[in-house]
Amino acid sequence: MKSVQKGFTLIELMIVIAIIGILAAIAIPAYQNYTIRAQVSEGSSLIGGVETAFDENYANTGTAASTNSAIGIGSTIAGTYVKSVALTGAGQITVTYGSNANAAVNNGTVVWTAYQSPNGDIAWLCNDGTATQNSITDDKLKQVKGGAAAANGTITNNSYLPTVCQT
Repeated sequence: MKSVQKGFTLIELMIVIAIIGILAAIAIPAYQNYTIRAQVSEGSSLIGGVETAFDENYANTGTAASTNSAIGIGSTIAGTYVKSVALTGAGQITVTYGSNANAAVNNGTVVWTAYQSPNGDIAWLCNDGTATQNSITDDKLKQVKGGAAAANGTITNNSYLPTVCQT
């Protein structure tokens, strides 16, 4: 009499485990990049108030402010992953990421620099990479009066930066 097989053979289970391992090897790094980008994007949302206050101050004074207090904003702007958001130079906002952020961006910075368009609007460009230089040339942007030259942040992995900062 023939016996009926019940369950899976060892080789079938090994194949399933191998497939799961391959899928995990692909998915985990992609998920980590996604998580880091989400953490870094918090800085982009926190700079909005500083940008607005800077723009108003620049319109009133005609020169670039260099500290949060000069534009009437407190020195403590922080978030879950962002340690600080501050004007660190004339027309430059530096976002510094804190210990809650992924180790890849912990204590890293993204620097946003103010430029003026031909019609007088202020445009904020970050990390002075190729994209920034192309925007300056293509959009005919110029440095704001009294503004500091563009600076690089310390987060150099483009896949972690906001899309507008990527070169």
